[in-house]
Amino acid sequence: MPEAAPPPAAKPTPPKTKSAPQKAMEKLGLLRDIDLALHLPLRYEDETRLTPMAQLHEGEPAQVEGVVVDSQIEMRGRRQLLVRLRDVGEPERHGATLLLRFLNFYPSQQKQMSAGTRLRVRGEARVGFFGREMVHPVVKVVDEHTPLAQALTPVYPSSAQLPQAYLRKAVAAGLARADLRELLPAGSVPRGLPPLKEALHFLHHPPPGVPLHTLENHSHPAWQRLKFEELLAQQLSQLQAQRERAALRAPVLKAGPGGLHEQLLAALPFGLTGAQQRVAEEIAQDLALPRPMHRLLQGDVGSGKTVVAALAAAVAIDSGWQCALMAPTEILAEQHFRKLVDCLEPLGVGVAWLTGRRKGKGRRQMLERVASGEASLVCGTHAVIQDDVEFRRLALAIVDEQHRFGVLQRLALRRKLAEGIDAGPPQGDAAPSGGSDPRSGGAWGLLMP
Repeated sequence: MPEAAPPPAAKPTPPKTKSAPQKAMEKLGLLRDIDLALHLPLRYEDETRLTPMAQLHEGEPAQVEGVVVDSQIEMRGRRQLLVRLRDVGEPERHGATLLLRFLNFYPSQQKQMSAGTRLRVRGEARVGFFGREMVHPVVKVVDEHTPLAQALTPVYPSSAQLPQAYLRKAVAAGLARADLRELLPAGSVPRGLPPLKEALHFLHHPPPGVPLHTLENHSHPAWQRLKFEELLAQQLSQLQAQRERAALRAPVLKAGPGGLHEQLLAALPFGLTGAQQRVAEEIAQDLALPRPMHRLLQGDVGSGKTVVAALAAAVAIDSGWQCALMAPTEILAEQHFRKLVDCLEPLGVGVAWLTGRRKGKGRRQMLERVASGEASLVCGTHAVIQDDVEFRRLALAIVDEQHRFGVLQRLALRRKLAEGIDAGPPQGDAAPSGGSDPRSGGAWGLLMP
């Protein structure tokens, strides 16, 4: 018997294309239910009540309900749709009216707002040539039984591709699904503040009558509860990071007697100020400890921060390690390079210079000097942290104007430090307490604002 033909292979199901609102939500970081629950409103609109048309005040947002008396397209300077509403709460002949003006509209809108249609309209009232009017208000077709909103309507941070109506539904669904169990021990929340779940539900759906200013200036207890949560989380994360840093290990860097540190001090054409001397000694004490240093050096322009940084670099070089100085611009990096060359090259210290402009043979030569350890000090821009830059034994990083570098750039420099520590101590020296310990953190680092 002839063999049966094999069944046709199933066609793979093509992936569903994400809609523009879904892509916009991803760009805003709204990926999980908890992200949606914590996406809080910027402001609120009060759609819980109606304002009589006769009581509208110019410049104030309000919601009215009326029946369309007339709807027509006219040329008043430009083509526009004009819709006249009569207040449903007033007598038909003598009731107050309101003109709705649409400068950009679709033909279907005129059909939607034909004579006799009942509309609920929200916008900002103003007084025009033909009486009270609203320009491009939000319009909803209703009947006499359509209920009003039971809570203030939130207006969320959004984008052009993410309509508020879509975002409100997504936030409401995420809020309903999110795990909002209280994580804090009983008694740890300040008295008078609501539980986290209650605070979030309140802020997404505040009841009518809540003073709007307490929501918009974040003074309401629900907002205070979230502020407390955020501040506590920040403090706990900083404490955790501090403990993790304390567990890291780094090489012990000490300036030997008669070494580079003392030679640099003697070669300076000026004496250190009291503040410079005190800070340099504090940095030297930190470098002598078997854990990473993380210190901010702050001072006015011209106060001598570069000299203090050079003394710190001398301590690392004295101990047989390399130092890297990174600046945000080529001009600033070159200024540091020239100053440090003048200070250190006469003392026999090799100084390398790396920037994005240095290409070809000159760059290769600099990279070889850095990799071999011939260059004990490396100055440059973010080029210092490029993949092709390999240090022989980097132990100290100095970052000028550190706020101008991103987190990823500073992490890349930290990885260079870890690689330098893992490369081991200078030949002939005793291994530092960190050695090739995976928890090694390097003598990271001296930051200058």
